[in-house]
Amino acid sequence: MRRRTLSATAAALVALLGLAACGESTLEAGDDLDSSKLTIYSAQHKNLTEEWGKEFQEKTGIEVQVRYGNDSSMGSQIVQEGASSPADVFLTENSPAMTTVERAGLLAPVDASTLAQVGPDYAPSSKDWVGIAARSTVLVYNPSKISEQDLPSSLMDLADPKYAGQWGAAAGGADFQAIVSAVLATQGEEKTAAWLDALKKNAKVYQNNIATMKAVNAGQSAMGVIYHYYWYRDQALNKSGSGNTKLHYFKNEDPGAFVSLSGGAVLKSSTKQADAQKFLAFVTSQEGQQALGTTASKEYAVGRDAASDPALPPLDTLEAPQIDPFTLNGPEVISLMTKAGLL
Repeated sequence: MRRRTLSATAAALVALLGLAACGESTLEAGDDLDSSKLTIYSAQHKNLTEEWGKEFQEKTGIEVQVRYGNDSSMGSQIVQEGASSPADVFLTENSPAMTTVERAGLLAPVDASTLAQVGPDYAPSSKDWVGIAARSTVLVYNPSKISEQDLPSSLMDLADPKYAGQWGAAAGGADFQAIVSAVLATQGEEKTAAWLDALKKNAKVYQNNIATMKAVNAGQSAMGVIYHYYWYRDQALNKSGSGNTKLHYFKNEDPGAFVSLSGGAVLKSSTKQADAQKFLAFVTSQEGQQALGTTASKEYAVGRDAASDPALPPLDTLEAPQIDPFTLNGPEVISLMTKAGLL
């Protein structure tokens, strides 16, 4: 999705979810917020956020309301609102949007006890936010179009002209931009720019991860770069979008093995600091992380001793590159992708 001006567009993207004391959720019209409730700005998946909100409310009696949007729009909205933001908590799908808000100086440090619930691999060195879930970069491929032995050994190899016309990605989406941020962090600006130029010339650009996967499934592309959970979700249903495909994990600390963290943070301007910190503590607790194994999210749990969906390969077997999320540079990625003609 291309970046757009906030005002009208952000208003069109967001919806308010009121979570009643009984734990049932109802969608409300309009954008008015109840200042007595804990306000969450969420770019996370709705079903997962709803589950967390309901369970937290039932456990603590703290009433919650959620405003939804996507990573880039919500991050930009918070920066625009600044110290006047009504948000108490910010949840993202990918970390670059969180880093944008962090660099604007708008986040409060996360309680040390909460950070300890996920460990050092799932929080930035700044300790201003915490990982709440994770997703792995994968290559989905159609064995009838390309054999396993002919797959690229690295994500960077997709720039090779021999793969021209054989692969695709949702280049305009926040998910793919997060993957590019990993390419930038591990390969540097020059190699990233060259890789993006090759993508522009040789790859097919799809609307989103699901469209990318379905195109590979239909044989329109031999391969596609996506996050793992789209494939596992479809596999758990009727396999209509993935039945003809397999997944390839690059591993070896390749940028194509990048594991993106979904983040949770407390806004420095929040007037409900204690309740906001309690929410992050709940989400990262073993109880809160259980939602990742019991909902249809198929994302990875990141809490200590928290179990992910058993269908997923264990997170510690993916051999992801060691990247401090604090260093991921979303604005530079957008600049490079714009120069390449992808945004």
